[in-house]
Amino acid sequence: MPKHGKKYLESLKKVDKNKLYSPAEAINLVKETSYANFNETVEAHLRLGVDPRKADQQVRGTVSLPRGTGKDVRVLVIAEGEGQKIAEEAGADFVGLDDLVEKIQGGWFDFDVAVATPQTMSKVGRLGRLLGPRGLMPSPKAGTVVQPEDLGRVVKELKGGRVEFRLDRTANVHVAIGKRDFDAEALLENFSALMEAIVSARPAAAKGQYIRSVTLASTMGPGIKVDPTQAAQLRVAA
Repeated sequence: MPKHGKKYLESLKKVDKNKLYSPAEAINLVKETSYANFNETVEAHLRLGVDPRKADQQVRGTVSLPRGTGKDVRVLVIAEGEGQKIAEEAGADFVGLDDLVEKIQGGWFDFDVAVATPQTMSKVGRLGRLLGPRGLMPSPKAGTVVQPEDLGRVVKELKGGRVEFRLDRTANVHVAIGKRDFDAEALLENFSALMEAIVSARPAAAKGQYIRSVTLASTMGPGIKVDPTQAAQLRVAA
């Protein structure tokens, strides 16, 4: 087993391993047990009651975090004509077509999310082997293949805090919901938005308990177990 440092072990003493905390309690405890000398990311880890091997039990979607991610998201847009102008005006960091395709083929990946229009996918498709393993390939399911007229809205959402959630091979979902320096209310609001989206994305084929476990943690801190029933009931205030 990996050995933990003194700061981690001191933080761990504040956590009751046998307790399921309320969402608000867990968020306060995550902030209290975060000890690194950088602004740690606060992450939500969920285990779902679905079978990731079955196509009809996949869980995937996007959610706009009301308080943002605390991260400067670099958005790349592959479009043509008027679409490029719309993306630039919306604040996309990189906009182009053939030039960007060629640059990525040469090994450049200095961006966080890629967006493309359906009209450019014949060229973007060549990048699948490069972007796919890095989770950067534009996809309709992830809301990153959109019509040119929707580029402005999508770029602004991505820059403002839209994140993707996706089931992995072990039936877990991992999503960053903010930074340690967010106040507890902001983190709870973001966490509520995430939980509402994941509950809404429940596959019709899922049986039994859907949210099996929920854990919150900072990048370096210990995991805090959240009551899954309370977490599943969270909703963003209207």
